[in-house]
Amino acid sequence: MRRAWFSIVMLLLVLGAAQDLAAQRKGAGVLSGVVLGPDDKPVPHASVSYQSSSGTAPHAVHADSQGHFTITKLRSDNYDLRASGRGVFSEWEKNVTVRSGQTKSVTLRVGADEVGDAAADLREGDSEGVYEEQGEAVDFLESSIHCG
Repeated sequence: MRRAWFSIVMLLLVLGAAQDLAAQRKGAGVLSGVVLGPDDKPVPHASVSYQSSSGTAPHAVHADSQGHFTITKLRSDNYDLRASGRGVFSEWEKNVTVRSGQTKSVTLRVGADEVGDAAADLREGDSEGVYEEQGEAVDFLESSIHCG
């Protein structure tokens, strides 16, 4: 009797795994990657903003403690991504092509140049320049909250 139950459970697990694989091949694409800081070390719990390259459907996810992130269930399209962590932003990674059943990997770097620019702004007494890009991210996230 135990053998029969064990066989049934194993069969269900195999069928479930096969169904997931088939859905991944037919269905959505995946974007995964890592967020690195100016020192080329992972940025834990960085925020990754993404949207279709046409500017629709903005969303955000968070990287794990090692700076890795995964975005699943993406339809075939081109996407723009940007990361932020420790008050520093990456450049927009534009037109990243995602295809159904594919996993695309990207590395987002929150740049040393931006840290230097922010420090220079502060030295010159221009705190507005420091917050300008952060304001863009807040606007982006606020719009994603309102869009769904």
